[in-house]
Amino acid sequence: MVKITMHVEGMMCAHCEAHMNDAIKAAFDVKKVTSSHADKMTEIISKEPISEEEIKNAVKETGYSVSDIKIEEYKKFSLFGR
Repeated sequence: MVKITMHVEGMMCAHCEAHMNDAIKAAFDVKKVTSSHADKMTEIISKEPISEEEIKNAVKETGYSVSDIKIEEYKKFSLFGR
């Protein structure tokens, strides 16, 4: 699994966050997506890697822009370390 964190310009409110989340879910098969307009960040958890170019294009279609993307391996941790 991969964790994709991106800096997104243009989100102004909770509706923008929902719009971004819906757009990502519609464009890609993701496990989880969360956005914060206050932090100007969107975080995606996906089983498969997604190319930076594909992400930027999907975000651009929403009217927002991505200024930075960080892709890293995601490991889910349990409460008891299993």
